[in-house]
Amino acid sequence: MTWYARRRGRGGAVRSAGAAVCAAVVLLTGCEALDDAEAPAPGSAAGAAGNGRATSPLDNPDGTEPGLAPVTEGADRDRAVALIEKVATKGRGPRTGYDRDEFGYAWMDTADGVPFARNGCDTRNDLLRLHGRNVEFRSGSDCVVVSMDLYDPYTGKDIAWKKAKAAEVQIDHVVPLSYSWQMGASRWPESKRRQLANDALNLLPVEGRANSAKSDSGPASWLPPSRSIRCAYAVRFAQVAVKYEMPVTKADKEMMLRQCGG
Repeated sequence: MTWYARRRGRGGAVRSAGAAVCAAVVLLTGCEALDDAEAPAPGSAAGAAGNGRATSPLDNPDGTEPGLAPVTEGADRDRAVALIEKVATKGRGPRTGYDRDEFGYAWMDTADGVPFARNGCDTRNDLLRLHGRNVEFRSGSDCVVVSMDLYDPYTGKDIAWKKAKAAEVQIDHVVPLSYSWQMGASRWPESKRRQLANDALNLLPVEGRANSAKSDSGPASWLPPSRSIRCAYAVRFAQVAVKYEMPVTKADKEMMLRQCGG
């Protein structure tokens, strides 16, 4: 049972006295491609960590289970293709008027309608706590994560993270906020944009360098370096697009289908 499930089981009454907005977000830079990385060897430390803390996106439709497991079985890949086929397409609009603040301040706890909202802990720490292992908190807090071990599905690396080097792990918006703005979010009510920015379904803690390389790219321009996770990534991208009734570009949809054999 995950931390989220345990909290839900207690009626969601937990409220941290030590909630705080985390360290400043590192600015995304560039969009250079990382070298393709193969999946970690079965038996390696990273492989064991991933297998122990990873859930298939097909079995995790609300994003409240930890990790992102590869989608490899034939039947599951068929399910993945069927999901991606539901995503509508349109051309990418202009970035005019985009500002991160249009989606609410970073990692707000008050974006109603998403998991973990109003639990007394900001979204970033909720995600670190959900996905991390061996999590340690700041003294006197059950919210602010100061160290953990994280298996990064994008690169296949196991990361020993400490808050003193916060940028080594960043929270990726699977569907980037700027991308969503260009695909119609500019016309959404602010409450819906806040949901997208803080929805666990659209958020994954990953290696900072990989997240920076992605920037605001869609799947046609950027995919996770680890080839084994690319179908799962396409599924998660599609899940977010379907939930928020947001189209993707034709090139992005074609690339997503290709990752799952469609």
